[in-house]
Amino acid sequence: MVSAQTKEDPLRTFSPKPADIQRAWHVVDADGVVLGRLATEVASVLRGKHKPIFAPHLDTGDHVIVVNASRVVMTAGKADREVAYRHTGYPGGLRHRSYADLLARRPEETVRRSVKGMLPKGRLGRKTIKKLKVYAGPEHPHSAQLPQPLALSSGRRADRG
Repeated sequence: MVSAQTKEDPLRTFSPKPADIQRAWHVVDADGVVLGRLATEVASVLRGKHKPIFAPHLDTGDHVIVVNASRVVMTAGKADREVAYRHTGYPGGLRHRSYADLLARRPEETVRRSVKGMLPKGRLGRKTIKKLKVYAGPEHPHSAQLPQPLALSSGRRADRG
């Protein structure tokens, strides 16, 4: 019979050391990509779920740059049907805007909101969303970080036309 002292604990929590966490930079081209599919892939990379050292209580993810956010697509008429809410902070200050309007005026905010909704709520989510950089056009100022192109595994692009 094996004693409890010599047996390893199977429920041990893995916690990577700060020296183990290596952050890379990725760039994603959102031209013609469905918004929800883009957001799930980006949120997964921001959290670090693609790494073997992933721990749900730590920020082990990479930085992600999204370019061409103005060319992202929402399918099945969701752009007109879905509504983005915000509050001014004053009584009666609830404001709403359709995603079609938000996409036309501030496409960066559309992508950022979608990704933020897929991250954990609380301190960890607020820290993680800071690693997301979104730009409406094809240019970004992060060339010094040598970002690598990120291939989306879902790979489905909406048919334009």
